[in-house]
Amino acid sequence: MRQPTRKSRFHLPMIAAVFTLLLPLASWAQTAQTQKQDRWLHVRVESSQPNGETVRVNVPLELAEKVLPAINQDRLRNGKVRIDASQANGVDLRALFDAIRTTRDGEFVTVQSSDSDVRVAKQAGYLLVHVHEKGRGKKEQVEIRVPMKVAEALLSAAKDELDILAAVRALSSQGDTELVSVKSDDETVHIWLDSKNLSD
Repeated sequence: MRQPTRKSRFHLPMIAAVFTLLLPLASWAQTAQTQKQDRWLHVRVESSQPNGETVRVNVPLELAEKVLPAINQDRLRNGKVRIDASQANGVDLRALFDAIRTTRDGEFVTVQSSDSDVRVAKQAGYLLVHVHEKGRGKKEQVEIRVPMKVAEALLSAAKDELDILAAVRALSSQGDTELVSVKSDDETVHIWLDSKNLSD
């Protein structure tokens, strides 16, 4: 059997050392790629009525990215939703969002009345909306947490459109987060994002 030369004896430990250094890096890159791909949007609706039902929906964001461009129904076309100017009530949503995006964290709107309390704020990269309905014999509490990057992607389309596909792509880069929580006398709605393929 041929003995390793002095040169190859030098290179073998060097190759082993480089391999030892690169292996964790490759493993980390593969894990990061897997985590990016394995993002799931969960929706759970639970009825509080007698004999009410519970609906659970678990959608991988990767699937949503592929399916959205294929849906061309009513206002949804190529992953974008067309909105009427009347739906915005004369408000330039992009200018409003840009003003919020570039300003400091804080509470922008607080409305307190006998029927409802409303709070709109920006905090730690999220746009927060809190609505507490307390009139007309029914109580409902709504909490919405929209990552600013997702809102920015949503408003990146033409003036009369919302880019749902871009928002889903932006959402896929977010960590585990709760997006919507609705609690009422009739039902509870919970929408969140994580890396699990099953809802709790």
